[in-house]
Amino acid sequence: MRHRNRIQDQSADRMSGALALHAVQVALDRRDDGGAHQNDSRPAGVMEHGRASSAGRLLDKIWERHLVASPDGELPLLYIDLHLVHEVTSPQAFEGLQLSGRTIRRPDLTVATMDHDVPTLNPDGPITDPLAAAQMSRLRANCAAHGITLYPLGSPEQGVVHVIGPQLGLTQPGMTVVCGDSHTSTHGAFGALAFGIGTTEVEHVLATQTLRQAKPAAMAVTVDGELPPVVTAKDLVLGIIAEIGTNGGTGSVIEYRGAAIRSLDMAGRMTVCNMSIEAGARAGMIAPDDTTFAFLEGRQHSPKGAGWERALDDWRSLVTGDGAAFDREVRIDAATLRPVVTWGTNPAQSVGVDGAVPDPASFATPAEQQAAQRALEYMGLAPGTAMRDIGVDTVFIGSCTNGRLADLRAAAGVLRGRTIRPGIRAIVVPGSARVKAEAEAEGIDEVFKAAGFEWRSAGCSMCLAMNGDTLAPGERSASTSNRNFEGRQGPGGRTHLVSPAVAAATAVAGRFAVPGDLDGAYGREEGQ
Repeated sequence: MRHRNRIQDQSADRMSGALALHAVQVALDRRDDGGAHQNDSRPAGVMEHGRASSAGRLLDKIWERHLVASPDGELPLLYIDLHLVHEVTSPQAFEGLQLSGRTIRRPDLTVATMDHDVPTLNPDGPITDPLAAAQMSRLRANCAAHGITLYPLGSPEQGVVHVIGPQLGLTQPGMTVVCGDSHTSTHGAFGALAFGIGTTEVEHVLATQTLRQAKPAAMAVTVDGELPPVVTAKDLVLGIIAEIGTNGGTGSVIEYRGAAIRSLDMAGRMTVCNMSIEAGARAGMIAPDDTTFAFLEGRQHSPKGAGWERALDDWRSLVTGDGAAFDREVRIDAATLRPVVTWGTNPAQSVGVDGAVPDPASFATPAEQQAAQRALEYMGLAPGTAMRDIGVDTVFIGSCTNGRLADLRAAAGVLRGRTIRPGIRAIVVPGSARVKAEAEAEGIDEVFKAAGFEWRSAGCSMCLAMNGDTLAPGERSASTSNRNFEGRQGPGGRTHLVSPAVAAATAVAGRFAVPGDLDGAYGREEGQ
């Protein structure tokens, strides 16, 4: 049955791809000269025809630029500027191309890396997981056969796909970006429309450089005011998810707005957009501004010379017009946000570090009460337990959410001159080989190692329990990753999502803490 369904899926996708190629060949040929990472005079995502007006929402502007066709009774067809590929979700897509005898339409707009399967401990040694080894080998062969740029294990640019795209300047404002990974929404921090796709969609994009996609609703989340000094981007987005729920963004692209969002650096903005998926959204985005442009300037694939000035002129138009209406709007006062720890088994089940585990009876509906009760049973927690009284076994710093250089700097700033609690297993996994090298150039690795952390190589690692980087049943972790589902970090493992600063303070205290606690109730003497 599974084999038959796979053949049916491949057949349907081949028909869809063939139709797309036949129906929009001329339009695609016109668009194909605007390559996503070619340093020519035209900014990525900008077409000579169909330039967006200054009115309307950011989502509408990008959508209209990339709409190739919208036949009656069919899903609209979007042009894709950048297709990111990794080893886990691509093998079946390449196999489908081979079975149908089709080629890749724009290999120059496809970039691949190895991240999920790569070992972060002893990466130069043999890969002991046979499935991981096979997937990585197939990606290498597929990229070589089709002329696709690949950053494999051992490359100085290898890393988590949502870290290397921005650091290489591949991700740019106004682009459409897709990848066979749900957290592709990370790239929306640059004012791009970026979302994850399934394996058959990966094949469709490879073959046609287009994707059939229903237009999502536009939702605005505005965070007004100034963030308290102790509140980070991770706390901000967990606070948003707690406010709107894990289904609050369903069917929507969330545009994050307001002074608190504008105050974030690009690492913080990527953290926020990354976790849009955990609110059920199709994607998250933030309009580009001077912070965005300063990050991109001079990067390998950013426009150069006169092309850079033309790009800036266009990118500055990528804002939602005054008076534009959203399908749903939520406003949050930044001053109410606090450092957060999740207590349950989804990212919305969170509370401030200075709070306590809630009583399931306190929730409004029977469904919420049952969900809370189930979460507490899995997490081994009792209602009323102070978060600062909950000890952990493991601390993990890394992932596409919080594995960037700014994240490592924040954690190292807390750890400098301190050591972790005896018995704690603490792991830090840089988001890319470049992040690792830059951190080592600053001496950040020595801070982590002196504190008692394992300093690893780039990869996904414990974010999703890969290559032996797992929790044992019943073990509890403070994790800077994006998901705390049952078994996410290993069968029976208990995951609490936190910011890098809280993770570092927790490693020292042995229980959930903020940096300020280390000189108080859980001071250095106790932490050592």
